[in-house]
Amino acid sequence: MDDSRDWISTPLTADLVRGALELERTGRGGLLPHRLPARARSGGDEQVAQAESQPSGVRVVFRTRATAVELDVLRTVTVHRGLPPLPDGAYDLCVDGEPAGRASASGGNVLMVDLSDGSRELFPGSVGAVSFTGLPAREKTVEIWLPYTETTELIGLRTDAPVAAPEPGGRPVWLHHGSSISQGSSADSSATAWPALAAAAGGVELVNLSLAGSALLDPFTACALRDTPADLISVKIGINLVNRDAMGLSDFGPAVHGFLDTVRDGHPTAPLLVVSPILCPAQEDTPGPAAPDVSDGRVAFTALGDPADAARGKLTLRVVREELARIVAERAASDPYLFHLDGLTLYGEADHAELPLPDRLHPDAAAHRRMGERFGAFAFGPGGPFAEAAERPGSRSAG
Repeated sequence: MDDSRDWISTPLTADLVRGALELERTGRGGLLPHRLPARARSGGDEQVAQAESQPSGVRVVFRTRATAVELDVLRTVTVHRGLPPLPDGAYDLCVDGEPAGRASASGGNVLMVDLSDGSRELFPGSVGAVSFTGLPAREKTVEIWLPYTETTELIGLRTDAPVAAPEPGGRPVWLHHGSSISQGSSADSSATAWPALAAAAGGVELVNLSLAGSALLDPFTACALRDTPADLISVKIGINLVNRDAMGLSDFGPAVHGFLDTVRDGHPTAPLLVVSPILCPAQEDTPGPAAPDVSDGRVAFTALGDPADAARGKLTLRVVREELARIVAERAASDPYLFHLDGLTLYGEADHAELPLPDRLHPDAAAHRRMGERFGAFAFGPGGPFAEAAERPGSRSAG
């Protein structure tokens, strides 16, 4: 902390946080954002718990004339035993919607994960700070996007001018669910993950319920989507089902129907867009499971299944795309608000030739930007499935 400034401390409260479904008050008096409600978290495993606590799309938002801002956080960083640590998570600062700075936090806990047996060990650490200076000395809306890679407990907020909660903006709420790709994996930050870029293009409020490794058509996730107020909804289905070898073709159709039925229970007329997987050559025609292949300190994913098993009902990405197109077309006959987007239009063969997947699974930062632009143009552009509803907030009614 810069002691030469006259700092004002502002308690962190729910009206200063957006993009989280629940805020847990911790023993330190801080706030721990969650992207799944407690009843959904209780039905998941350690993978789900880790993913939902990584605050992709969650922002600290306030009005102020401050030129300097400091946010105290206790981060939890995941490290894989035997591999180099990931880059520090990025905290992006925006002023009136425009990028205005990026920083990382110091200190924090370390969660050591052993990929060979899945064991986990937590090493406690200290609270750190994220600092931004040189902000314009005028009344403005400040947003601090939290990192998608680090669990982040919000401890304190300091500024050199008073802070007020923002007025409700009235922007339509877009609720999105997907895998690690939608959570942000390999993007530069939460604010530059493809859903965040698409939300900015569409002028909507993003709630990102994507769960790394855990987009598995689980009922508790469907219930969370059902119960979350939203004007626009999208679900990106497929990659985790294939690379986890989670189910076969005979189970896939009923699981998709059940998932969509549950979402529709809470949002009967909201535009609902079903998105199939982007290109992943390793699993286009080879079933899962997929496993990390560690070589020279780098991780790349390899499909372990037998391509011949696709004919016997094993899922591949090609099969998933065909089935999702068929299911959506079938349901759309009685659901005029249901739409489909082939994931290959977001990232396909030509894109892979130019921007190959660094680890054979996740798109890089440039590909995230391309996907965000393409989704934004498709969904929010003229005649797009979200275009009309994005112009006017809906009822956002949910159970």
